[in-house]
Amino acid sequence: MNKKLVIVLIGLMLLPAAASADIFTFRYGYFVPRTSGGEDSLWKIEFDNMTLKKSDYQTGMLGLAYELFLNRQFSLVFSLDFYSRDKAGYYKDWSLYTIEDMDFALPAEYYPYGDLILHSFSVSQTPLQVSLKVTPLGRQVRFVPYFGGGLGIYFWSVKLSGDMIDFSDPYILEDEQLGEVTIYPVYYTYASESKRVSFGSNVFAGVMIPLGRQVTLDLNFRYQFLKPAFRDAFEGFENFDLSGYALVAGINYWF
Repeated sequence: MNKKLVIVLIGLMLLPAAASADIFTFRYGYFVPRTSGGEDSLWKIEFDNMTLKKSDYQTGMLGLAYELFLNRQFSLVFSLDFYSRDKAGYYKDWSLYTIEDMDFALPAEYYPYGDLILHSFSVSQTPLQVSLKVTPLGRQVRFVPYFGGGLGIYFWSVKLSGDMIDFSDPYILEDEQLGEVTIYPVYYTYASESKRVSFGSNVFAGVMIPLGRQVTLDLNFRYQFLKPAFRDAFEGFENFDLSGYALVAGINYWF
C-alpha cells in the first residue's frame, strides 16, 4: 500500500513539472549493469553455467526528463528511462539425452552428441526518478557543468524460460566404459518475477553544450544503486544486483 501511495505522489509531482518545465530532454544511454553477487547470485549461476556473458546485458536505454528550475544553480529533474534485455544461451558442459522418456543432462565431455540445453534469461527495469541537479557556474556560461543525485522508484522484472537442469536431483547412469556417471534431470521451466517495484538511488555528473538558442547537447555519466530482493519465483537467491553505470547523450530543449 505504501508503494502505491508513493507512486501516486510521484505522479502528482510530475504534473506541474510537465506543465512548466524549463528543460525537456530526450536521451539515449548505454547501460552497463554491475551483475555482482556471491554463490547464490542468479547472475553468477547463469554466467557460470550458461554461454551467457555479462556483456550480453550491456545495451542501450532510452529516457525522457523534465527539468524545473528552482533558482540560478539548483533544479529538480523528473526522469523516466527504459532498459530491457532478453538473451538465450545454452549450458556449456552438458548435453541433452532422452532416457526412458525422460530428459537428462549428461556430461558433454563424455557425451558430446546430444542436443543443446537452452533457455532465455530476461531482465528489464524502468526507473522513475526525482533528482536534485546543481549547476555550480550557473547556466549563462559557454559550457554548463553540473552534478547531482536523487531517489527513484524502479519497476523491474526477471524471467527464465526454457530447459533447466535440476542439480538438486542427481541420478546415476551405469556406463559400460565409464562406470557410474552422475546425470541430472532436465525440465521445461518458466520462472518470473514481474512488475516488481523497489526503491533505488542515483548520482550523475555531466556538461551541457549549446547548439543553438534553445538547444543544448547533454553529455553525462550516471550511476544507479539498486539491489532488490526476490520474493516469488526466485526466492532463496540473494538480492539481485541491478546497479550499474550509464554513459548518456541527450538533446535539451529550453523553454
